[in-house]
Amino acid sequence: MFQQVLNLDITTRLKAVASRLIDQEQARVIVHPQRQGTGHWFGGGNMVQDAKGTLWLTGRFRNQGDSRTGLGAGERGLELAIYRSDDQAETFQQSLTLSKSDLNVGAREVLSIEGAALRLLDDHRVELFVSTEKKGIGYPADLSSHLKPGTGVWTIDRLTADSIAQLSEAAVETVLETDDPRFLHIKDPFLGSHEGTDCLLFCTHPFCWTSSNTGYVLLDDRALGVENANLEFFPRGFTWDVAMTRGTALVNLPSVGVLADKDVQLFFYDGGECVRDLDQHATAVKRPRGYSCEELGGVAYCLNGDLNTVQRLSVNHPMFVSPHGTGCSRYVDVLATADSYIVTWQQSQDDGSQPLVMNVVPRAEVEALLGE
Repeated sequence: MFQQVLNLDITTRLKAVASRLIDQEQARVIVHPQRQGTGHWFGGGNMVQDAKGTLWLTGRFRNQGDSRTGLGAGERGLELAIYRSDDQAETFQQSLTLSKSDLNVGAREVLSIEGAALRLLDDHRVELFVSTEKKGIGYPADLSSHLKPGTGVWTIDRLTADSIAQLSEAAVETVLETDDPRFLHIKDPFLGSHEGTDCLLFCTHPFCWTSSNTGYVLLDDRALGVENANLEFFPRGFTWDVAMTRGTALVNLPSVGVLADKDVQLFFYDGGECVRDLDQHATAVKRPRGYSCEELGGVAYCLNGDLNTVQRLSVNHPMFVSPHGTGCSRYVDVLATADSYIVTWQQSQDDGSQPLVMNVVPRAEVEALLGE
């Protein structure tokens, strides 16, 4: 049951901060999909800043396709790309491309690319976590008939290199997979921390594809595997997000104003009421409901860097809905720099596409909203 930990004044200010970060009207497109129309988008990645101040943005291009009928229905997730910006997010230039075949793991052939996360290590090396759907894995024997022809199983892989450019030559190593039917598909990694330790967060789906859920695993000295993961810390909601709760970003807030003596993180997530679009009553209130590939945006918060304290702020309704198209607003990422918050997300357009949009918010504005 939902239990509010912070008082109403604080949660109201947290919502104001979140709404300023995900400002649908202020956002501008920074990466267009390869084509216009429903099913075409770019996003599902993150942005990081290196020691020289260069911004690196990763995501994947997706073209129309439908996994319910196999690959013959379209290209789907076909390319992972990394962009760089040397002018403080004014412009972005493509720096690296990885195709499906580049991400094959042995005999496991990649059918589609989904979310990715770029991580800069202290020793100047880089890690790229990427989720792909692969042939050659299969479902548990007693559920094998449930695997749709022409489709595969999603896992998360890691590429490690001495530089971003060298990722194209890096070995691809599968680091998160499971045969547990409740969490069978693992995808959409993003970076965060838990109790002071870096962690990788990710989405899971059951074998029956009826929901999206969020888990995390620590990036410490232990083996990076699902056996060390917490797969149930953020359960699905009861209202607009009853079908899915997929975390996408975790950001620390400044300890100022109402947070002067507190350590608070905002936790952004995607949600939806159903897996597929459903007809609405002709005379009832019309509203975006959110469904697979057209999710809406929500926000929660954590205390003291502990992911297990997560509490929803968007309890009854989504917080973030695009003013265009289906209302889809998803895959939020937030990069906190010394003087600003750089926020990106996929935003539905009237033509049905979902380009990657960006909003830059000065840190001073966030502090003012917290009541400094």
